[in-house]
Amino acid sequence: MKMKKIYTCIICPNGCEIETEIEDGRIRSVTGQTCDRGEEYVRQELTAPVRTIATSVRVEGGELPLASVRLTAPIPKNMIFPVMEEVKKLCLKAPVRAGTAVVEKVCGLDSDVIVTKNVNRG
Repeated sequence: MKMKKIYTCIICPNGCEIETEIEDGRIRSVTGQTCDRGEEYVRQELTAPVRTIATSVRVEGGELPLASVRLTAPIPKNMIFPVMEEVKKLCLKAPVRAGTAVVEKVCGLDSDVIVTKNVNRG
């Protein structure tokens, strides 16, 4: 079975429209990208899509009510919701320092949740 699929690349600001042709579960062609990273992105999307997460968590006793956090490495796309459930459970106590790992190997993955913004006591 032959199928065409179009992706908008998110790797760089160009946002190339990349067309793929798939036949019998195999990638036959990738066209429309303006750099090699676009083809790499589409191939990964088709075989093992990953995402990073950046969000915020509550902080008790801080000058700000929230601290921003992110993952240290991309995770499988199908793990976004389980990881977010774990992150939603967090409530940090001020002071909070950027770079601090607040969850190691979240959901058993090779990615930690780290703080990206300092929050001093309020």
